[in-house]
Amino acid sequence: QVQLVESGGGLVQAGGSLRLSCAASGIFFSRNAMGWYRQAPGKQRELVARIETSGTTQYADSVKGRFTISRDNAKNTVYLQMNSLKPEDTAVYYCNADRWGVVYWGQGTQVTVSS
Repeated sequence: QVQLVESGGGLVQAGGSLRLSCAASGIFFSRNAMGWYRQAPGKQRELVARIETSGTTQYADSVKGRFTISRDNAKNTVYLQMNSLKPEDTAVYYCNADRWGVVYWGQGTQVTVSS
């Protein structure tokens, strides 16, 4: 059974920080690229950050310099450190695993930024 479980979402004020975690099971974690996506009400789901098996990372322009994606292969976990949060970061954040086009998704965790 493949399982991706996100945690760490919540309500924060603008300028605050959150650290999201995604614990994976049922996949060969180290062979999967891992990503974070988000979907805000009335908007399409968008890529926030991705980390490849090599450790190479990429970010949406809107979060560069504020968010950091990392992975711990020993713990089968990917993280998203979010700093200097803005109201426009409000969305449901989803964890994603991708191995040669075979894709799995977590259930999502809500992030709400108020000001």
